[in-house]
Amino acid sequence: MTLPTRRRRAMAATLAAVTFTVAAPAAAQAAASAKATAAQQLSPQAQLATITWTLQRDSNPTPDQQDAYNRITAAMNAAVARYNNLSDLGKNITVRYDPGVPTADGNINGTIRFGNRSYMTERTALHEIAHTIGVGTSGRWASLTSGGTWRGAEATRLVRQYDGASATLSAGGGHFWPYGLNYDNEFSQTAADRHVSIVAAMVRDGL
Repeated sequence: MTLPTRRRRAMAATLAAVTFTVAAPAAAQAAASAKATAAQQLSPQAQLATITWTLQRDSNPTPDQQDAYNRITAAMNAAVARYNNLSDLGKNITVRYDPGVPTADGNINGTIRFGNRSYMTERTALHEIAHTIGVGTSGRWASLTSGGTWRGAEATRLVRQYDGASATLSAGGGHFWPYGLNYDNEFSQTAADRHVSIVAAMVRDGL
């Protein structure tokens, strides 16, 4: 082996080492920069990813009121925890016990009223929270439904993931199904999780 050949190989090895040394930090810096940018982009969303609620209570509740408060609190705590665990939705909700309400109702202004005790359940709370988010109450609800079917791509993709490629998400009368939790017999842990995911997808669709 001649000396020039050795020198050429040594120089090539040195250049390769220099190239690796320079490229590795650059790649690490680029990755770190991308991660930081992603964190900055997600940060505002993460800050909004909280549903909170307060219960309007009488300062000296009757036994009837106290019993209703206890039931409503258990239902809302369970429902809000599920929404916050499975979605990035944000809403401040005010809840009250109103015996004059035959069932329960939710409004996009962020209020929920519970009347009948049989509706003071997590199933109802999930359903009414959806109304405060915009299901059946948003001005965009009608424009995202046509012929009794939800037309948004995100929620449609989810229901097809759950129920098959030909599945559709029906919408009418301010409600949706399947997974709308419109009746007690629709409730299960799986259906409740899917309900939250579909409501979040509807919001991404523009609800």
